[in-house]
Amino acid sequence: MPRPRPFSFPPWRGEIAAECDRPEIRGLLAGLDARLAGPDAEVLHEGRNTVTALRLMAADGFVREVAVKDFRLRGLTRLKTVFAASKARRAWIGARALLDAGLLTAAPIAYGEIRRRGLVLRAVFLAERLTEGTEIRALFRDRPPDALRPILAGLARALRHGHDRGIVHRDLSDGNVFVLGAVSAGAEAAGREGGGEFRFYFLDTNRVRTMRRVGRFGRAKNLIRLGVPQDLRLDFLKAYAGEARLRPSFLFFYARSKAFFEGWLRIKKKMRLRRWARRLKIQ
Repeated sequence: MPRPRPFSFPPWRGEIAAECDRPEIRGLLAGLDARLAGPDAEVLHEGRNTVTALRLMAADGFVREVAVKDFRLRGLTRLKTVFAASKARRAWIGARALLDAGLLTAAPIAYGEIRRRGLVLRAVFLAERLTEGTEIRALFRDRPPDALRPILAGLARALRHGHDRGIVHRDLSDGNVFVLGAVSAGAEAAGREGGGEFRFYFLDTNRVRTMRRVGRFGRAKNLIRLGVPQDLRLDFLKAYAGEARLRPSFLFFYARSKAFFEGWLRIKKKMRLRRWARRLKIQ
């Protein structure tokens, strides 16, 4: 990918993708807060972080849908920015790493930070808004096994491709995988619909990491975060293995790690750990 270009619109500083360095994008960055508070801003999600959609029109009539993720940095999360990248910068790096590896994500546009005395007070990540597609969580819930198998096979191949290139998404949850070409329950067994391949977009890229090598058990541990229906897990793992033999040690480690992970999720939900972390300003 072309080298990104730095920008400075005080108090914001950051980088912009070379292919997105257009007047309408620079105008957005120069007046970001005003645009986020404007009448055309659509809040898509508000929680720990806020995601807002904006529509930009270029002089040539090109309309671009932009999603702005505003990271609320406080407590330990803010303190860590003294020696570590902010979540916005990590999202930027992670998105570009996915694209470099041949995987799909919402096209990264820019990231910006407001720093004071070495601390990042606020950080934003801008990407193309995905206006089509379905969370794989909804497909797991609504689709019968025969319709899910080709989707899972395609997802398994995409994840193996990423692992082979050292890519690990450490928040590979069902809400962070969008599927295009899988809306209809009547998907063909070959993994196609309407003549088009399934395409998988991986979101929340601030937890994407690049490694020199992803080992066998590291791969299994990464896959357990997906909520693949229990009766389709073996099919999913076979598709992930491809032509290689699916080793019993891999299956055993996956099953034990999956059971532990699901148990931990139940404990977190019961104890409301995330809510306490917010109150204590740990997150």
